[in-house]
Amino acid sequence: MINKFVVIDLETTGNLPKKGDKIIQFGAVVIEDGKITEKFSSLINPNKSIPIFIEELTGLNDDMVKEAPLFSEIAEKVMNLLDGAYFVAHNVLFDLSFLQDELIQSGHEGFFGPVLDTVEMARILYPTADGYKLSDLAEKENLNHDRPHQADSDAQVTAELFLILLDRLTSLPLVTLKQLSYLSGGLKSDLQQFIDDILVNKEDTLEQLTESIEIFKGIALKRPAEQTGTTNSGKEYQFPASEVEKTGLVNHAFEAFEMRSGQFTMMDTVYQSFQTERHTLIEAGTGVGKSLGYLLPIAYFSKQKGLPIVVSTHTIQLQEQILKNEIPLLAKILPFNLTTVLLKGRNHYISLEKFSRTLSDDNDNYDTGLTKMQILIWLIETETGDRDELNLSSGGQLFWNKIKNEPALFLQNQVWQEKDFYLNAKRKAQSADIIITNHSLLLSDIKGEGTILPDYSFAIIDEGHQFEKVASQFFGHTLDYLSTRLLLSQFGVYEQKLLFYDLERLIASIPKKTEMVPPPPVTKLNQLNVDLAFETDEFFQLIALFAKSKLINKKGMNRAKVRFSLQDEAKEKKALVHSAERFAFLLKDFHSVIIERLEWIKKESDTLTRSQENKMEEIQSFLNELIELRNTVIYSFIKQTSDVKWIEIDIRSTQNVTTFIAQPASVADQLKEQFFQLKKAVVLTSATLTVNKSFDYIMKEIGLDPVSTIQLTIPSPFQYNQQVQLLIPEDIPEINTVSLEDYVISITEHIITIAEATKGRMLILFTAYEMLKKTYELIKESGFLHDYAMIAQGITSGSRTRLTRNFQRYDKALLLGTGSFWEGVDIPGEDLSCLVIVRLPFSPPDEPLTEAKCQLIEKRGGNSFSEYSLPEAVLRFKQGFGRLIRTENDRGIIVVFDKRIVTTKYGKAFLKSIPNVPIKKGRMDDLVEIIDSWL
Repeated sequence: MINKFVVIDLETTGNLPKKGDKIIQFGAVVIEDGKITEKFSSLINPNKSIPIFIEELTGLNDDMVKEAPLFSEIAEKVMNLLDGAYFVAHNVLFDLSFLQDELIQSGHEGFFGPVLDTVEMARILYPTADGYKLSDLAEKENLNHDRPHQADSDAQVTAELFLILLDRLTSLPLVTLKQLSYLSGGLKSDLQQFIDDILVNKEDTLEQLTESIEIFKGIALKRPAEQTGTTNSGKEYQFPASEVEKTGLVNHAFEAFEMRSGQFTMMDTVYQSFQTERHTLIEAGTGVGKSLGYLLPIAYFSKQKGLPIVVSTHTIQLQEQILKNEIPLLAKILPFNLTTVLLKGRNHYISLEKFSRTLSDDNDNYDTGLTKMQILIWLIETETGDRDELNLSSGGQLFWNKIKNEPALFLQNQVWQEKDFYLNAKRKAQSADIIITNHSLLLSDIKGEGTILPDYSFAIIDEGHQFEKVASQFFGHTLDYLSTRLLLSQFGVYEQKLLFYDLERLIASIPKKTEMVPPPPVTKLNQLNVDLAFETDEFFQLIALFAKSKLINKKGMNRAKVRFSLQDEAKEKKALVHSAERFAFLLKDFHSVIIERLEWIKKESDTLTRSQENKMEEIQSFLNELIELRNTVIYSFIKQTSDVKWIEIDIRSTQNVTTFIAQPASVADQLKEQFFQLKKAVVLTSATLTVNKSFDYIMKEIGLDPVSTIQLTIPSPFQYNQQVQLLIPEDIPEINTVSLEDYVISITEHIITIAEATKGRMLILFTAYEMLKKTYELIKESGFLHDYAMIAQGITSGSRTRLTRNFQRYDKALLLGTGSFWEGVDIPGEDLSCLVIVRLPFSPPDEPLTEAKCQLIEKRGGNSFSEYSLPEAVLRFKQGFGRLIRTENDRGIIVVFDKRIVTTKYGKAFLKSIPNVPIKKGRMDDLVEIIDSWL
């Protein structure tokens, strides 16, 4: 067994050694017998200049390396270090390819020993990590990484990380190590060789599993925690009605509890709402403590009545916050036990039975093999079996589709049922006091699709301002090119050896009974498949063509939304509908021929092997998705409906990013009749529900009766007038009087000025991606903020959470966002000290859903601007405003570039809907002085 590891990191002039890129810094850390025994690092003269972007990244410049040795001068030392060792690096193929090149050029034969990759190891051993960059992993393990992108520092951190990974790997159960060894043959590194060495050592000793792990049917699983009973000896617990009682209770959990009267008012209102069975709207300002404000009263109500209460949120982040922070806090406060469960849709959960069957498959591609390894580790950790915990690649997501939990044809082996995560979640929900879920799952009751939720009559809808939007999406349909092609490609033509090939092999393996007519020949199905692929491309090209025909006069727009109507008489629309009809017919024929084959197999075969049953399940799952696709095509293009229909397109890459959407213009009646009237009491809460102190807008949108609905506004306890300054520059042109280019030039100058005054720490909110992109490019081009980190949604890669986390890492940073950034970002403290709102967030009047909603209002004699456009914009403005002050100690500046907030009558509606703050107007030069003195 090799017991020596050399962890190496290189800084280079670029990515391509074959194109002449060179090493400029070498760092190595030697590990022997689990300890760091030697370190070596050196700057290296590359005999060429260091590009400016590498200098910015690494801090290394030409002056620093001009006196450094050439690589050939340290090559002997490098070879000695590597002698008899594993070569270890973070993304090993990069470092190895550079080193090989330099070693060979120096007259050495290169390194041909085993290699290990800490990226690959981390992906397997940390299957739920947010990211696998060295900085992400160092932060996760609390490793000091003071000089990122310097080889000696990176090698040191990689070595420390590697030791942690080694420890984790060697402590795994024997059964898991054997499975990892079997799967690791297709990896980029020699992990299989290393695992086999561990196995040799382990098999000589008696294994003692930790109490938290059990082996079930050959798979190591986390042992479920013992369920503690929720009965509390029949004692009746009274809701703490007075402030004194509440304070006494809450003091159990907080050492220094500050009484928040707003939070106590919320507790009373929620409790009374459920007691009197009335729907309620509560706007609770930032800092009220909204989650605890509803959790405490519903806990008492649930215990007293023996009824489950459903808590629904829009975002996963809030669900996690409730589960990880609020529920443990509640447990300390309450004088009784409480059972809480998180519920998601069925295919969020893994099917252990399906997964176990895939472990013996051969010929996995790289992504599939790696994903199986990730899941084996995850199963030792997870209590939920919920896919959202995993960080999967796109190839891993494809594999998940084969092992997700769904209704089964064959797989009903009773043995697996006791460990089935979905069934366990359902069982827990039946006896839970509080069930946490999301808005979509809450609405699945209405569609009659069967739901995982038990019967309930009382619910809390948190992030209630999103409920109408989610309902619109839920009752609608979406069709996009990539998903459609991805679905159809799962079946493939015969020669591709995918599901079609598997199906034919299955048929060929069954002995023929003479009286049975064989299914249609392979050629028929193959031809149908080819026709379907052609028609899919044709269909989406015609969708794009229709959209483009409506955009002829709209120059300079890359992303656009185009409304679609069956009443349209244009030739492009007729061609599109004909294609949709052909597409729907082909999908029906395709489905029928596959069903015929499956029926033949069922009749012909008395018994199928486990792997054959597994394959039948996979094909049936594919057919279910095929039916859904056909229904969506018919609903969207053939059936007359009152839904708003539109196409979202990117002119630069029309086909790949073309999406067709159909949604109802109003969901008020559906929600009223199918949700609110069927529930005894629903409390909707959010920090942004009122417009100009009124709930009228939200009540109309979701179908609540203003007479019977309790309405409560609880202001934020923060002292906004002492924490915020609102600035409005007067030397910016009115947004509607100049071109997009001129407006971008003007705001870019101001953003640069503000950034220099605030030293970054800025969130800039846009209403359209087009303007965000142009502004980002112009700031970059100017070079004025070259020493600031520029992070932009849709340009910088990563999710909203990752972009926000990256922003918080830098001292001087700008974060440019649109859409979800108006409400989904939480950056407390000094990390964010300036918020810029580029324009008032009105939806474009020609945006299809906005246009349809406005038409509905005008049709019944209403005023669409005051009833819809303005209140929608005000609510979004309030959400944007709420990004800046997240704690009582925060201070900050808000700059609104859109002068309409003070020059128009309706501008007052925006200012009246936010807390009272000092407002200053003036030239940017004067406002900068205010920023300097305030911050």
